[in-house]
Amino acid sequence: MSLSVLYVSLYGDEGILPVRLQMPKVQRPLLEQESLLGLGPSLGLAPQQVLELTCLVGVALALCAVLLEPLRDSLIYFCLRVLYLSLYNVGGDFLHSEWDVLLLEAGLLAVLVAPLGLLRRHSSYRHHDPVSFWLTRWLFFRLTFCTGVSKLASGDPAWYDLSALSHHLENQMNPTPLAWYVHQLPDWLLRFGAVVVLQSEIIVPLVTFFAPIRRLRLFGFYVQLFLQLCYILTGNCSLLNLLSITLCFSLLDDDHFNSNTGPKKKKGQEKKPGTYDFAKVHCAKGKPRNLPSVSSVSCVCTRGIVSKLWSLIQWALITAAAAAVFALSVVPYTSMAGMSVSKVLPAVRDAYSAVERYQLVGAYGIQHRMTSAEGRPEIILEGSYDGLTWTEMNPMYKPGNVNAVPPIVGPHQPRLEWLMWQTAQGGDDTSPWFTGLLQRLLQGKPEVIGLLQVDEAQYPFSQKAPVFIKAKLYNYHFTDPTKDKTHLQAWWRRQYKREFFPIVNLDDPTLKKLLEEAGLKGKFPAQTGSDTPVSQALSLIRDHVKGLSGSLLLSTLLATLAGIFLLKAVFSWVLGGPKPRPASADHKTRKPKEPSETAEKSQAAAPSNRGGKKDSNEKKDSDRSPRKRK
Repeated sequence: MSLSVLYVSLYGDEGILPVRLQMPKVQRPLLEQESLLGLGPSLGLAPQQVLELTCLVGVALALCAVLLEPLRDSLIYFCLRVLYLSLYNVGGDFLHSEWDVLLLEAGLLAVLVAPLGLLRRHSSYRHHDPVSFWLTRWLFFRLTFCTGVSKLASGDPAWYDLSALSHHLENQMNPTPLAWYVHQLPDWLLRFGAVVVLQSEIIVPLVTFFAPIRRLRLFGFYVQLFLQLCYILTGNCSLLNLLSITLCFSLLDDDHFNSNTGPKKKKGQEKKPGTYDFAKVHCAKGKPRNLPSVSSVSCVCTRGIVSKLWSLIQWALITAAAAAVFALSVVPYTSMAGMSVSKVLPAVRDAYSAVERYQLVGAYGIQHRMTSAEGRPEIILEGSYDGLTWTEMNPMYKPGNVNAVPPIVGPHQPRLEWLMWQTAQGGDDTSPWFTGLLQRLLQGKPEVIGLLQVDEAQYPFSQKAPVFIKAKLYNYHFTDPTKDKTHLQAWWRRQYKREFFPIVNLDDPTLKKLLEEAGLKGKFPAQTGSDTPVSQALSLIRDHVKGLSGSLLLSTLLATLAGIFLLKAVFSWVLGGPKPRPASADHKTRKPKEPSETAEKSQAAAPSNRGGKKDSNEKKDSDRSPRKRK
């Protein structure tokens, strides 16, 4: 959803990197292409419209999967991953981030873990083999542990002297106002926080993630959840934080969720040691229950030869896929561990190279950036009409004006601000996207201007595009109220470092050369596509979304979903609370007794307390019975 708000500005015909310039000159079969842009001619849609349709279909499928439980299926997750992989392959620098790779790998695990029920006529909601679910925990371990190890393996002195946290608060991508207040804490407390971060990312995963003791895993879950919440409060809610929190739940089990909802056992009904019936515990009516470690029980418990064979094939495929993903995930870390590439099995290395373009596995924490004590580098764009008077053009979601409050961005992902933050740290001023950004700002394209400021009143060149443009590099620091005495007016203080990009205009030969080298000089005219109902619907949606900030739109959508779930919970509670659990197989086979039969049994079992006369009569009647006489 965050990307669907930005695709026109980033990849539209008038965007920074027009996607039409990436169309192959020779049409290839669809299965051989890296994206779904090849569907454009058959659907009568332009490349930009294919990209819009891909985003909107993905948003619709994701919303349906969130709201409707039957659609949380492997087939739906497979479609979502194919759609996002198509966007990733044409997204260029804007989509090649760590959280995009993590989302693709998590999507693959969702395909393996989720049930496959849409293709079955009569299917019960069952999870896949627990072996595939362990891959989720393995992904979370790689993400957390390698991120922590890379801090020390890179030789970053800030982490060795425990001063990294004070610098990290102002150097992170999108610091919040709370980060300014945390930055003012005593130095010894921030150093203690650095120790906690290292312990949480290195020691805790090693000890707790795969521990056989349940309480250790619960401890690891709450530690990682607390760490991610701290990141969100001080650095905004990013997709990386949300995915990390989701992966945290792989440390839990069903007992953790059912402990408060299940019926409490009465005294004397607890399970006695030594009384374990395998078939009764794990199989009910031929359907296997979830098992913590026994993964082939479904093959044993399923009734019928065909069902057993299908369960065996399914278990074998899932186990083989899990083993393959595990083997591939180790390859990127061999360089980090100092291992030679030749020491890796040639078959695994060749397989990794063959499927690398599908982004099945990712490498996290390998490229660690040094924590700079010189401040936060920021690129500041300036425009002018005469080349003498310059006015800053500050984006919405990154530091610019020192008096502006740090923005609340999450869970929106501002791709332009993220890439400007990355480029300022690397110092590369010849990136194709940066050249395209300068060109569109000089042309005054409203699609790109909306990336900087949605409100036209906040953009100084809303009436007329600038004639000249340049970029400077500044170092930003949080203000210190004990030294600066300006904490009531300014959140930041900055210092000029150097010129990042020289003064250019649209006729400047330097700019033309960079555009030609980046391939951004129009090779093809903008394609409009045919006037189909799909293109009309896309235009209508585009007009409604235009002028809305991604942060506002995404926050509204998430609040709506939370309201829907809250209403469902309220109605469920008002209409009678949670549904009772289904009875076991033994109770279902017992039929209710008829009233007459119950009355007869109650009369026969009634105590004889009416005197000896009645007992003697009953004895005489019993003696006269045929069976007694025989």
